Amino acid sequence: MNNGISRGFRGGGHHSDLYGEIISLQNLVSAWQEFKTGKIKKTDVSSFAVNLEEHLFAIHQILKTESYQHGKYTPFFVHDPKLRSIHKAKVIDRMLHHAIVRVIDPIFDKSFIFDSYSSRRNKGTHEAGKRFRKFAWKLSENNTKTVWILKCDIKKFFDSVNHDILIGIIKRKLNDEKVIELLSTIVYSFTTKEGRGIPLGNLTSQIFSNVYLDVLDQFVKRKLQVKYYIRYADDFIFLSRDKAYLESLIPDLGYDQKSIHDVHHLLVFER
Repeated sequence: MNNGISRGFRGGGHHSDLYGEIISLQNLVSAWQEFKTGKIKKTDVSSFAVNLEEHLFAIHQILKTESYQHGKYTPFFVHDPKLRSIHKAKVIDRMLHHAIVRVIDPIFDKSFIFDSYSSRRNKGTHEAGKRFRKFAWKLSENNTKTVWILKCDIKKFFDSVNHDILIGIIKRKLNDEKVIELLSTIVYSFTTKEGRGIPLGNLTSQIFSNVYLDVLDQFVKRKLQVKYYIRYADDFIFLSRDKAYLESLIPDLGYDQKSIHDVHHLLVFER
């Protein structure tokens, strides 16, 4: 199915010195403490820790002078259970990802819908499962009615993310040009094909995916007014006792530039 879905974020931009918060030594130290958890015995992390103070002051100075450049990635594969291509950034970059997410995540998170469960505090697969069971139990009226489910995912989502569109969405929420430039440096540091792709492996990719797919969530909840909808990363489901209603949603998710306001991008879903 070919589908186009887009919507601007609610509300105006955030008006504080976000860049100053991100690059502060206090935030960098806190980001390091979070990042090193469970990794300190790894060679690259332990080596970084030997001269930690020097590294933290160095990255602080680089960021202060706005001369930061993202390093290269090391690719490898994992099975979870599907074979996935992971791209691992250098320690200094991964630590900075933590510093960034610590500051910007709360800003974006409060505008997400309740039933978005991936990479969010107090959410996750367990909570998504509980919500699914709650919806199913309610719709089935204590297992006395049949409940139908429409399950979708986004074909090669991480590889397909459009860099310019992602940055454009971020600009609607953040008014700090230095932060936009910093995030752009990270976004454009990786490509699967020209102008597209975010790496599985970056902490920033988790928040970028939620920011990008919030346009889908808002379309489903506001335009389609679907009540029973849950999304986890690029997988999402609709529940209903009415099979025909779920089938009717499929063309509504279709790419229709006339009926969907402010379409930015063609997303390809697999039903």
